[in-house]
Amino acid sequence: MEKKELAEFLRHRREMLRPRDVGLVEGPRRRTQGLRREEVAQLAGMSTDYYARLEQQRAPQPSVQITAALARALRLTLDERDHLFVLIGHNAPARFHRCEHVSPTLLRVLDRLDDSPALVTTDLVDTLAMNPLAVALLGDQTRHTGLARSGYYRWFMDPAERLVYPEETHESHGRAQAARLRAALTAGSDTPRAARILAELQAHSPEFVRMWELQEVARYGDCKTILHPELGRIDVDPQLLYTENRAQTLVVLTTRPGTESHSKLELLSVIGHQQLTP
Repeated sequence: MEKKELAEFLRHRREMLRPRDVGLVEGPRRRTQGLRREEVAQLAGMSTDYYARLEQQRAPQPSVQITAALARALRLTLDERDHLFVLIGHNAPARFHRCEHVSPTLLRVLDRLDDSPALVTTDLVDTLAMNPLAVALLGDQTRHTGLARSGYYRWFMDPAERLVYPEETHESHGRAQAARLRAALTAGSDTPRAARILAELQAHSPEFVRMWELQEVARYGDCKTILHPELGRIDVDPQLLYTENRAQTLVVLTTRPGTESHSKLELLSVIGHQQLTP
């Protein structure tokens, strides 16, 4: 671990960022150039003391997971991320066409969205990042591991996945999931993983097999009604922003002003995860 070079790199990247670059409010009395140490620590999900010791050349080697979290928190490009891994003493992640590193461009847009649910997904519907309003509406979709990270897999294997959508849309949504998996299998960013998901679903989900045999292909299939456990139906209009290689997508869920759904989303932005009923 190159402690001196690492400390200088972290400090420089931190000072290059402004609070608005990462979705934070910049107060009128701010004196710190760039982000504060505690802000970087919060974004990376680590203690302020541990991050401070990294910049002071006194910390033990961060894990691979912490290194990746630092790269996201500091909005590093892929080249900068790889450099960070080398400074810390880890091998940089392999650069497949598909990448777990969230596109900095999409992340910058996500950071600025606080009035609409928004999330970044891959073409296998792995959720890489969500804003707080998306978590309040959909639950934390970044918590899943293994094949279950894919929304395609969860739709057919996890009954809880369907609680977010009205029952009358389940057939069309399932067909869309199968159609999108077919597209990802032939022209996606991680075709070997898509093939593993396909094999598991064919072995364990008769519903998937039925829909797969329809031979439908699609890049995107949206669902325009979300079921919140306490607020009920919320009609949304999905807006999509893709990276150049279409491996990642920023999904923004908007509502029409003046509608009941818009009022519900405004309420949700205020209450967040608070429970509305006993």
